[in-house]
Parts: sequence; structure tokens; C-alpha cells
Amino acid sequence: MSTGPAGPAGPDQWPGWAVPPGTPGAPGLPGRRPVGPVPAPPGTPYDRQARNGLQRWWRQVLGTVVMLFGAMVVTLCLYVAAEAFAEESGLQPARPHNEEVFDAPLAEQALGLVSLALFIPSVMLAARWLQLRPAGTLSSVTGRLRWRWLATCAGVAAPLMVLQTGLLILWASFTADDDLDAGGVSFPGWSSLLLSLVVLWALVPFQAAAEEYVFRGWFQQIFGAHWNSPWPGIVISSLLFALAHGFGELSGFALLFYSAAWWAWLCLRTGGLEATIAAHVVNNLIAFSLLAVTGELDDTGSAADAAWQALVLELIFAPLYCLIVVRLARRKGVAARTP
Repeated sequence: MSTGPAGPAGPDQWPGWAVPPGTPGAPGLPGRRPVGPVPAPPGTPYDRQARNGLQRWWRQVLGTVVMLFGAMVVTLCLYVAAEAFAEESGLQPARPHNEEVFDAPLAEQALGLVSLALFIPSVMLAARWLQLRPAGTLSSVTGRLRWRWLATCAGVAAPLMVLQTGLLILWASFTADDDLDAGGVSFPGWSSLLLSLVVLWALVPFQAAAEEYVFRGWFQQIFGAHWNSPWPGIVISSLLFALAHGFGELSGFALLFYSAAWWAWLCLRTGGLEATIAAHVVNNLIAFSLLAVTGELDDTGSAADAAWQALVLELIFAPLYCLIVVRLARRKGVAARTP
């Protein structure tokens, strides 16, 4: 296990430092502090972006606690405000002691999506304040989101995931599996549907991106700050991602872990979160849109409840998407290491 910086060290490789860390009189020793956030040196892969010469085990632990606690506190305030608004506007559920805040399923879904999106500023502040590095290095090795590359990945993900979902629905129609049965659904009406789609399509990208910043970003990089091998970060971040969706079916847990592992690998090969954000956003937009069309926005299920048929299809489509994107990244010269 190594805690040193990746790649050769020198004054040009350590922006913000007068001399490289670890040398006599270098910043970071008593009485000396770096000027601003310190990025990782050139040639550093995505999972080691927190390896900037200032990495300490306690920074990773404290940063994780601050990231989680900060998002939870803001979420609690959000829910308190939402409860007060629901009570004043008469939108509370009619059933007493209900866990839901709003009687309207769309409002309840929107509240949940916003609460998850709040992890984006929380994780970025943890990277900037506690790891003392540019927050943008969570996005990619270039220190920012590469929007054109993200759009390219979305163009790959959309047709693949539409096909995957269509095959799953077709499979369900032939097997009549209870877990996949669409019986009992009802069209909510055009006005309700359009309102639902506008709200969901506005919020889902932030919710999906937040999960990527936390699991494929933060958790991969805190392990990459100290381990040369990327596998501890890939395995543990994927396990945490699966557990965060709750306990449902074994097939659902396996699907989540399998997908997360492929996506974590994809981040390393493309040098950022763009490809996984694109896939996650497209996947969730399809799922939420189907719930809106069928009038099932009050469904409390998650991917953890996925049936075995969904797992079988994911075994094919997850690596297919990742391999196509990696090939595109090579052709387009997408940076996988810090320039």
C-alpha cells in the first residue's frame, strides 16, 4: 500500500506549491501551507485524484463524515420546511402517522429527488475543504465536467437502454411474471403526465449525478488516495451503491453491484464521471417516465427489487455500453489521466 503521490514529483507537477511536497522545507510541514487547492500531478488516473501530497487517512474519514452529515442536515431542514408547507397548504396525506410528506405522489417523488441531489454540493465541499484539492477533480481528470463527452455518452446510452427496457417488458408479457406484471396500471391523463415529465426530467439528472459523485467519485477516490490498485475502490464503492438501494431481491442486489462495478471501471478508463452520469440519468429517466405514464408514481420499489430477468439483460447490456464507450473514448482522445 502506498500513500505517496502518483508519478514523478517536481515543481511543475505540483501547482500551488513553492517546492514539491515531501522535500525539505516543503509546504505541508510546520509553518508552511499550500496556496489554494492542490491538484494531483500530471499523469494521475481518475481514482487517484485525491493523491495530491496532502492525503492522510483521517482526511478521508473526516471528509466522508462531513459529506454525509452535511447532506443529512440540509435534507432534514428541507423535510421540515416541506412538512410545514404541506400542513399549511393541506397537501398532507389523509392517513395519520404516514411516512410521506405530501399526498401527491409527484410532489413526494420531487422531494426525494431534491434530497439526493443535495449530496453534490456536500461532496464537493468535502473534497475542497478537507482533501484540499479542486472540487472539479471529482468530475474528471481535467477538473471539470466535459459536457460534449457527456452528451456523446448519453447518445450511446439512450438507444441501448430503451432497447433493454423494451426487451424486459416484452419478456414480462410472455412470462406473465408477477414481479414484472403491468396489470392494474392506468393512464393519468395528458395534463398530469406532462406535468410529471417536466418535473421528473428537471430533477432526475441531478439525483443521478449525485449518486455518481458519491459512489463512483468520492468513494473510489478516497481508496485511490492510498492504494495503487483500483480494485478496493471498485469493489467497496459498488457494494455500498448496492446497499444504499436497500434490501430487496437477491437478483436486484446482484444487478446493482454488477452494474456499479462496470461503471466504476468505466470511470477509470474514461477519466471521469461523464459516461456513468449519462448512463445513470438515461436509466432513471426511462424508469421514472414509465411510472408517470402508467400512473404509478406512488410505487415505493427500487432497483433492489429487480427480477432475475432484469439481471440477465443487465449481464449483457452493462458491459456492452461500457465497451462501446471506451472504444469511443480512445477514438476521440478523451483524457483518462491528468493532463
